[in-house]
Amino acid sequence: MSSPTTCPVDHSGAITLDPFVSDLNAESAALRAAGPLVRVVLPGGVVCYSVTHHAEAKALLTDARLVKDINSWGAWQRGEIAPDWPLIGLANPGRSMLTVDGEEHRRLRSLVAQALTVRRVERLRAGIEALTTSMLDRLAALPAGDVVDLKAEFAYPLPMNVISELMGVDAADHPRMKALFEKFFSTQTPPEEVPGMMADLAELFGRIVESKRREPGDDLTSALLAASEDGDHLTAEEITNTLQLMVAAGHETTISLIVNAVVALETHPEQRKLVLDGVVPWTNVIEETLRWSTPTSHVLFRFATQDVAVGDRVLPAGEALIVSFGALGRDEGQHGPTAGDFDVTRTPNRHISFGHGPHVCPGAALSRLEAGVALPALYARFPSLRLAVPPETLRNKPIVTQNDLESLPVHLS
Repeated sequence: MSSPTTCPVDHSGAITLDPFVSDLNAESAALRAAGPLVRVVLPGGVVCYSVTHHAEAKALLTDARLVKDINSWGAWQRGEIAPDWPLIGLANPGRSMLTVDGEEHRRLRSLVAQALTVRRVERLRAGIEALTTSMLDRLAALPAGDVVDLKAEFAYPLPMNVISELMGVDAADHPRMKALFEKFFSTQTPPEEVPGMMADLAELFGRIVESKRREPGDDLTSALLAASEDGDHLTAEEITNTLQLMVAAGHETTISLIVNAVVALETHPEQRKLVLDGVVPWTNVIEETLRWSTPTSHVLFRFATQDVAVGDRVLPAGEALIVSFGALGRDEGQHGPTAGDFDVTRTPNRHISFGHGPHVCPGAALSRLEAGVALPALYARFPSLRLAVPPETLRNKPIVTQNDLESLPVHLS
């Protein structure tokens, strides 16, 4: 692994985030070492700030001077952010509970909460268990000794099928949805393709909403259409953008959580033994993976409406802030001198990998549920599972917001 000091720095002292994510751990260490508030350069040459320490991030995530409205971003107001910037969909995804604050955020979150109930999520458990069993049966039928891409054959289709069932998305739309979201998150999407990709996503989810308006079902889309607060309903735009947000976050996060947990266990056999022997529960594996190899490396965006002191530094009014969860998870100030170790016996394990404050991830419970079913079932069926390649050859996808491997080749037995 390269030293944190090798992370490239531009002439203004800002750390340039690697668009190819060639060494996320080294980059995260460099960000942490640079202090709790760091200027960074995003793909496309856009400069913003990053919060890299746990305590400061937790405080900023509940600071009312930081808002989600892109119109508070000076660079946006000055026309410095191109409409075909590859990350524009993450900075300006349209009106939803992700992009509003205060009373409007509470209104939208309340309406979504009426639809995404604990009962509705928990009701998915039996379906997740059945789907997991079916997928493992198919894997078990493969010729012994074959190398299997566990991401493509298990970690990806499981959450995609679950989130689609929850939302009422037709399985026929999965290939198109997969291709569009890969473009949506990738820093390698050609600028000329960005506007078309955004329009295609809007059309796809708009069509799903209209189909459920005509023929409601027992799914989240239909529940969102029916949800109301004192007669107030979500608009078509709010529902469409909320669905897009939840599908994107719901399946991407869970894919990475499952994949990263397997890699962590297979590169720490003493930790894997503790789990398989029943010494520690699988919930510990999930929480430690979320901390140590968080699915989300950087989250875009918040915008400062006033100067905000962060330690001995200042986030200036009008600037954009990202939260670097990859750096936060191994912050020794929060997790002690062993923050860099993967330790399933760690207690307490107070990470904020699903966020903190009013914008905490609404799909956190679903992601934990899916991983809590998938991982123990996978290892119960294939206790001798092993990586098929040296761990140092595993490569991240070129997505600066996600800690997501290209593939996960394994031997099942």
